[in-house]
Amino acid sequence: MNNLHIHPLPALRDNYIWIIHDTVHAAIVDPGDATPAMAFLQTQGLQPIAILITHHHSDHTGGNRQLLEQFDVPVYGPTQENISSITHPVQEGDTIQLQSLALTLNIIEIPGHTRGHIAYYGSSQQKSILFCGDTLFSCGCGRIFEGTPQQMFDSLQKLAALPAHTQVYCTHEYTLGNMSFARTVEPGNDDLRQLEIRAKQLRQRNLPTLPTDIATEKACNPFLRCQYPEIINSVKQHTGKTLSEPVEVFTELREWKNVF
Repeated sequence: MNNLHIHPLPALRDNYIWIIHDTVHAAIVDPGDATPAMAFLQTQGLQPIAILITHHHSDHTGGNRQLLEQFDVPVYGPTQENISSITHPVQEGDTIQLQSLALTLNIIEIPGHTRGHIAYYGSSQQKSILFCGDTLFSCGCGRIFEGTPQQMFDSLQKLAALPAHTQVYCTHEYTLGNMSFARTVEPGNDDLRQLEIRAKQLRQRNLPTLPTDIATEKACNPFLRCQYPEIINSVKQHTGKTLSEPVEVFTELREWKNVF
């Protein structure tokens, strides 16, 4: 894994397509648009070996057909979602062996944003990587379109339990907007304040704020901090409700973010 590079390709309005590659082979994660992926492969002289899909939304699958017209590669994706281009449906507990990249990825089911959303997780002694689609963002989380708040809460807790150094490759540049909300919810969080300064510097240079990591998210992401008093009090003040369980705080926090 230490010999691999993970390159972000901006696509559509604010998506990232992630390209996992060495000097010869590449795997493509969530290609919402084939054009930037194909241009990168050609420029770098890379041969694709697989497409990895986290969920069915078109901004994550829209490039599949055009890519498959050019490259005969397996397409991995969630068993529980109807994605016509998938050739290898996978679910919790399955393992993918991308032998040309010497990379093993484990499947984690993280429903909430969609019913069958999955993540791809790889780990070694030195490094851990996570491709989590639209579930966990830098200082945020995805909207709940098909699942329930309980499902999304549980999915985020599952990801938060991964090793602290795990690099998190989500698929939208939502960081500054998420940070604005997070500061409203938890204005006393100094870690968040410092992180926002660095994120603004990156965006001023038109650089991605990603990847993030699990340790940073546990320190700064309000959706992973629903047990902390400042967040509980902010949500209580916003809703006027008495909330006792973290999942209740999460539910109201997600509703608040929807209209922020």
